[in-house]
Amino acid sequence: MSCGNETTGRGVRGGLTSLVAVAALLIVAALVWAMKHYTTPPSLTAERAALRAANLAELRAAEQAALGSYGWVDQAKGIVRLPLDRAVELTAAAWQNPAQARAELSNRVEAATFVPPPPPAKPSEFE
Repeated sequence: MSCGNETTGRGVRGGLTSLVAVAALLIVAALVWAMKHYTTPPSLTAERAALRAANLAELRAAEQAALGSYGWVDQAKGIVRLPLDRAVELTAAAWQNPAQARAELSNRVEAATFVPPPPPAKPSEFE
């Protein structure tokens, strides 16, 4: 017959073994978490998204400044930038006479897009 002490000893050893196994698993889990945390590179998309948002804000600020101020677009051709509300006023006034406004608009387009012809080719000495 076996003693009751042997059964109790096995139970203590089994509990201790289970405790050691659980501790080992927790240590492995902590190591896995630490390796994942320290080896994961920073997100590239978050950095690029922040850069794009900053560029968009800068572009919109420049657009707002351009819409509300006077300035030269092409000084050589006499093309200026007007504030939006002033441009609307001038357009409404000019289009009181549609035929004249169309002719003036056509002349402005031609002046703005005019490209001078290339210089004539130099005659060759051998011809």
